[in-house]
Amino acid sequence: MALINPADLHGVLTALSTPFDADENIDVDLLKKVVDRSVDNGVDGVVAGGSTGEFAMMSTDERLLLVDTLAEHTAGRVPVIAQTGATTTAQAIRFSKAAEKSGADVLMLVTPYYEPLTLDETLTYIREVASNVDLPVMLYNIPGATGVNLSAEVAGSLAEEFENIRYIKDSSANWEQALQLIHHHGDKLGTFIGWDSYIYGALVEGAAGVMAGAANVVPAEIVEVVRLIEAGKLAEALDAWNRVYPAIDLMITRHSFISAVKSGLIHQGLPVGVPRRPMAPVSEADHAAIGEALARLTR
Repeated sequence: MALINPADLHGVLTALSTPFDADENIDVDLLKKVVDRSVDNGVDGVVAGGSTGEFAMMSTDERLLLVDTLAEHTAGRVPVIAQTGATTTAQAIRFSKAAEKSGADVLMLVTPYYEPLTLDETLTYIREVASNVDLPVMLYNIPGATGVNLSAEVAGSLAEEFENIRYIKDSSANWEQALQLIHHHGDKLGTFIGWDSYIYGALVEGAAGVMAGAANVVPAEIVEVVRLIEAGKLAEALDAWNRVYPAIDLMITRHSFISAVKSGLIHQGLPVGVPRRPMAPVSEADHAAIGEALARLTR
């Protein structure tokens, strides 16, 4: 059953990493284990084909396979959010309709990310896709990749215009904009912060949740922070956050994030391989540093 109210989707959403074998093919069996690691540790949803999942380096068939696999394997245990945006409106609609058919719960719509667009062109794209689907839509604002920022005012207006635009993932790293989304538009648009270092602050401010690539690696630790905040135990939540933050900060600020997440998963016993070329894996020194940061969490 489709989610309708912004309050229905909340908490920790894992922006899933995509495991590849030695020939750079998607390892479906290992993908299922990556999903189970998040679900078994209490996350509130999983995301197929986000930026951490390397969707931009996948073929059409691979993107469809990813959503099909997640929808079938989660089997209703948690909501599946399918990233269905593309460089053309027609392709985004095709991906969105396929995800609906596969059993996804929410469609996450990145705006076109290669050819520079105007804001008006971007809004036309969003309106056309939203008009052609029934599932709730999560806007995906990542101006560093798309060149277009969806301001809080623009996002709020889209939610007013379309009943099925119910969420936004804001990866702008603009804290003022995040606060505007949370405080000015939270009644109609559930805000998920897509910048992992903002997890504690965003949730204390009242964000609907966080979409975190780091939740592949440290799901239980992030879930603990979120549950304590939800229970109003802010001092305990801050202690928990202070324990896990150094590992998250290391992955975010000192490395390619996609590569660093894969490094972390390898340290956690899941041999997910390295990113697709030409993206490089982390260096041996960085891989060791990530392992040391994760080891400190268990001491």
